[in-house]
Amino acid sequence: MNASVKCKMDSRLFLAIALLVLLLPAGCVTVTDSRFKQEANKETVVANYVELGFAYIDKGKLERARKHLNRALKLSPEDAPANAAKALIYQAEGDDQLAEEAFRKAVKNDPSYSQARMYYGSFLFSRGRYAEARDQFLAASEDTAFEKRAAAFYNLGTTQERLENFPGAVTSYRRAVELSRGSAEALLALSRSLVKTGDYSAASRYYSRLLNVMERDPRLTHSPQSLVTGIRISRYFDERDRESSFALLLKNRFPDSLEYQQYRAMTNNDQ
Repeated sequence: MNASVKCKMDSRLFLAIALLVLLLPAGCVTVTDSRFKQEANKETVVANYVELGFAYIDKGKLERARKHLNRALKLSPEDAPANAAKALIYQAEGDDQLAEEAFRKAVKNDPSYSQARMYYGSFLFSRGRYAEARDQFLAASEDTAFEKRAAAFYNLGTTQERLENFPGAVTSYRRAVELSRGSAEALLALSRSLVKTGDYSAASRYYSRLLNVMERDPRLTHSPQSLVTGIRISRYFDERDRESSFALLLKNRFPDSLEYQQYRAMTNNDQ
């Protein structure tokens, strides 16, 4: 073999090796990208099944919801939203033990999924387990990225009221008012709790804000609770005309309510 032929063969061999080296990384990247795409697609599919599940739960179509959620859990058994949604189905069907197991699994698998804590806290509250419910709502309220944080503080305040921690309820309801930009529900709860702590001046300020909100929105009307709160504040400041106005509304609209009975007890004690 002469030198020129050997040189050509060496050049071809070098070129082949160079091409092989160039092609190998490209092949690896292609395989890796494919794996990531598969994982992303799986997450999307699971999320879609869960979204459908929640939608059917909202409509009361539990069997359809169960079908989609079972598909999601088959793909991802540890998925927190899927387990939380499945717990809601168990709860609706009266299977409390299964519901609690699913709620706990959702919270354990993703402690940052605050919506699961809200569902679980509501479940516990409805069973009279107020201290446990408080802990779930507290955790949700500490999640600064949670879009329903105002509701978490409101629920936290409600459990604190049931536990007769009225100063704690005031703090929670005040945060609910701030985050909700003064929702009527939060303003009433805060006014009511301030009355219970004896801070009538603050209660009067927030109650006045509530009345202003009600005046601007004709869809909002007084409840027995809002009327008796107004009565208590008016009585403290000896605003008799205002008290009489609230009392007349309470009597005419809600004569069978517990709040009207409370008002009658108040007036009887004055006699």
